[in-house]
Amino acid sequence: MSNPVVLITGALTGIGRAAAVAFAKKGAKVVVAGRRDEAGKALVKELRSFGSEAEFINADVRKEDDVRALVDKTVARFGRLDVAVNNAGTEGQVGPITDQTAESYAATFDTNVLGVILSMKHEVRVMQGQG
Repeated sequence: MSNPVVLITGALTGIGRAAAVAFAKKGAKVVVAGRRDEAGKALVKELRSFGSEAEFINADVRKEDDVRALVDKTVARFGRLDVAVNNAGTEGQVGPITDQTAESYAATFDTNVLGVILSMKHEVRVMQGQG
């Protein structure tokens, strides 16, 4: 597949950022998603320096409306979605288990598990329709 459309969540740092750079260098059209506008814009500038068509979309994978909009905006911009890297994640609150709260565990779960499930739900929705 030449010039695939790639959507990467959690793309602003670490593995997600490295994946975005690698895909851009190979000629992919890359949509990077995260929650920090300035970092997203800076990454898009870098990806475009490799000749890639790239876009940043601010999205919180814990919110289904954000995820739906992210996928729909990707398809509206590039006409399809070929590859999804569901990378958004957090280590959550660090410290002894006796100091943890149910809320901190829920926030970690919502990003690391629910975020992936919601992302796949909406990515598959459009990918299945592409044939």
